[in-house]
Amino acid sequence: MPLVNIMVNNRAYTIACDEGEEDHLRELAAHVDGKVRELLESVGQVGDARLILMAALLITDDYFDAVTRLEQRARQVGDLATAQNEMNERISTAETGVVSALESAAKRAEDIAARLGQD
Repeated sequence: MPLVNIMVNNRAYTIACDEGEEDHLRELAAHVDGKVRELLESVGQVGDARLILMAALLITDDYFDAVTRLEQRARQVGDLATAQNEMNERISTAETGVVSALESAAKRAEDIAARLGQD
C-alpha cells in the first residue's frame, strides 16, 4: 500500500492509500489545505485540529448542498420524463383522432362522389 506525503496548514502528514490513488489523494489534500487557508484568513490560527475540523465541516456542507442539488435535478428529470410521456400520449391520441377524422372525411367524400356520379 503506497504512502503519500501531503501538506495541510504547512504540516506534513503521511497517508496510506490504494495503488494508483496517490494523485487523487494529493488532490483531495490540496482541497482540504485550501479550505484551511480560507479559514486562516477569516478566523486566524486557532489550532490545527480545530482548523481541520472546521474545514471538514465546510467541505461536508458543500457536499450536502451538492447532494441536495443533485436530488432536485433528479426529481426535475423525472418530472420532465413524466411530462414527455404525457405529451407522447396526447400526441398519439391526437394522431388517432386526426386519422379517424380523415378516414371519416374520405368516406363522406366517397359517398358524395358516388351520389354525384348517380345523378
